[in-house]
Amino acid sequence: MNFWKIAWRSIQQRALASSLTSFSMALGVMLVVCVLVVYNLVSVSFRNNASLGYNMIVAAKGGPLQVVLNTVFYLSSPVENIPYDYYLEFKDAETRAAAFGEDNSDGQRDGKFAAFSKIAIPVCLGDYFHRFRVVGTTPELFDDLRFGPEADRQYAFAEGRNFVTKSAEHGYFEAVVGSIVAAEVGVRVGDEIAPSHGAPDGHGHEQKFTIVGVLAPSGTPNDRGVFINMEGFYLMADHAKPVKKDASNGESESAPAAAKGHDEHADHDHAHDHDHHHHGELKPLPIEEREVTAILLRTISPLVTPGLKNMINEGNQAQGVLPVQEIYTLFDLFIKPVQTVLLVLTAMICVTSGISILVSIYNSMNDRRQDIAIMRALGAGRSTVMAIVLAEAAILALGGGGLGWLAGHGIIALAGPTIEQQTGVLLRFFDFTSAELLLIPALMLLAVVVGLLPAFSAYRTDVARSL
Repeated sequence: MNFWKIAWRSIQQRALASSLTSFSMALGVMLVVCVLVVYNLVSVSFRNNASLGYNMIVAAKGGPLQVVLNTVFYLSSPVENIPYDYYLEFKDAETRAAAFGEDNSDGQRDGKFAAFSKIAIPVCLGDYFHRFRVVGTTPELFDDLRFGPEADRQYAFAEGRNFVTKSAEHGYFEAVVGSIVAAEVGVRVGDEIAPSHGAPDGHGHEQKFTIVGVLAPSGTPNDRGVFINMEGFYLMADHAKPVKKDASNGESESAPAAAKGHDEHADHDHAHDHDHHHHGELKPLPIEEREVTAILLRTISPLVTPGLKNMINEGNQAQGVLPVQEIYTLFDLFIKPVQTVLLVLTAMICVTSGISILVSIYNSMNDRRQDIAIMRALGAGRSTVMAIVLAEAAILALGGGGLGWLAGHGIIALAGPTIEQQTGVLLRFFDFTSAELLLIPALMLLAVVVGLLPAFSAYRTDVARSL
């Protein structure tokens, strides 16, 4: 009979104590596995969020981190707004002509930054739907942007379609909701929503938007957003920029024309519930009464990004922010230290479990001295006795570690569907991190360390006295 079988028989004789000792090790390993997987999950989520299809955010001057939190993650508060015509400086002559009007010379040339811009998408923030941010934007947000680590994934719709600038059925008032919004609030294609102004509990706008699409889970912050047609966003009450009226019109500087327009269109907004064709009578807000919160910009090449950022920052209207840089700064400053602390705590739990193995085996030595003395009398050497005790510690550590690994990945597999819905990251039972490969060597080393003291005690057993 080899020493592994003898060690196993010894564990069987102390089944309850051995089971509890191994179970404590299993709990420690289970926590380590869960923390490692969560660590990897957060890292993947950050990488996904850092690859949203644009490499610069143009916004009003202020804190760059606040711009990223507000624009990328839909957290914090907007810094300020920038004029709509500044956004048009990133567009070509054709787009500018359509915006300014063919008779306006400003629309007959490419914008100042158009040569450096591949994609420029405006974003308007300020409203909420329940606890979720309402984002006024253009259909290009989902048509042109790609996301994911390689920026090669296209947004898909679990239900419905993308909104359009103006539809025959809903006019300017179409909306798309993220997967988390749809699941939590319980809305679907065909439902009408009314954004709240300024805060989740703010007064609700009278104007309603019809949901025409529900995004499939993407693992990006867009899963938590409500996206409405920007033209409809501008036509809601209190969304127009105040402008000075021409004195020749006999009007003083007061409420903006768009605000008056909201009053004039109030009957149309009310009639929206009964006849969608009334939307055809609404006209887009004039450029001078428009503002945007930010511009999502993808440059023609990473090589031009630093120079374009400097050009924007040298002006007095806006700043260029590199979201990837800010996201990784946020990750390094706040997320990594928390993850490290959690990992250290779980490692300490494993060490504590190892000490419990030491205590369990060491306390049993007094009861086993006669057994050890008999083995010695039958010809077993000191090294054999020592090896048996070390083997017992290894069995307890590896058995508990294996049970903990199975339990940890079992929990991950059970939580996988919920995690995928919330983050877009798919987790399965056999998904493991590279750091987990160190668990077996670490457990073997722990078993040797905690088994040395009782093994040395067995090594020094006096055969004559014990018999």
